Amino acid sequence: MRLKLPADETWATVRDHLVARLAPAAGEIDDMLDAGRFVDITGRPVSRATAYVPGMFVWFHRDLPDEERVPFAVEVVYRDEHVVVADKPHFLATTPRGSHVAETALARLRRELGVPTLGAAHRLDRLTAGLVLFVVRPEERGAYQSLFRDKQVAKVYEAVAPYDPALELPRTVCSRILKERGVMAAREVEGEPNAVSRVELLEHRDGRARYRLTPRTGQTHQLRVHMSALGVPILGDPLYPVVTGPVPAGDFRRPLQLLARMLEFTDPITGREHRFVSRRVLRAWSSYDDWAR
Repeated sequence: MRLKLPADETWATVRDHLVARLAPAAGEIDDMLDAGRFVDITGRPVSRATAYVPGMFVWFHRDLPDEERVPFAVEVVYRDEHVVVADKPHFLATTPRGSHVAETALARLRRELGVPTLGAAHRLDRLTAGLVLFVVRPEERGAYQSLFRDKQVAKVYEAVAPYDPALELPRTVCSRILKERGVMAAREVEGEPNAVSRVELLEHRDGRARYRLTPRTGQTHQLRVHMSALGVPILGDPLYPVVTGPVPAGDFRRPLQLLARMLEFTDPITGREHRFVSRRVLRAWSSYDDWAR
């Protein structure tokens, strides 16, 4: 298996990146490094101390543990010679990371579409469903990634959360969010805001509400943190406001009720104006009893 070290990430060593991306435990990667199972382009073994070089290729063979199959399909909503726009289900990671390797949207699409060069232009949390942009040609990936970096993509999310009649909406939430490596939940801290979200109420019934969420920035778990801070945490959230115990493998009940509903951008290669809308439905709104059981 060939692995390219991301050009937009900075790590002290190749080992640090491999632990974060591939392994559920650091010891597994260390054992593989010590056994010489990672090599560089010249065939020389990569050691624990090998410096991280953005864009570097590493080859390895790994005995992957069996992964629990996510029993929901990835739907392709658009495809041309440059991009693929997919509608990702809840519980499926976007790209390989940690214990999720084969059961990811990227791996599935590469197999199903027969496009081994496919790469993600951005990431969507494993627990979040909705639209993800993938790039067909590696040499064009940077142009599409720049759209997200430069905030040239309009993104709209939808969420189901408790209804609070005292909460004045719409409003723009601004705060500083800190996500520490190795800590599951992000948190708000004092300081200059780095996270901005627009929160709007769409409709409500039976103590629940459907919200439109528009992130102006892209901090990790930003919408989940902001909704929790407003006192209306998104239904099904295992981290906010309280970190709960891990869900057993194969338990796909009560998915996080957060959906990347819309993506809109101008294609940097073709100049086409694109606007895509997810067809997925948040079950805690359409059929709460079915979602909650």
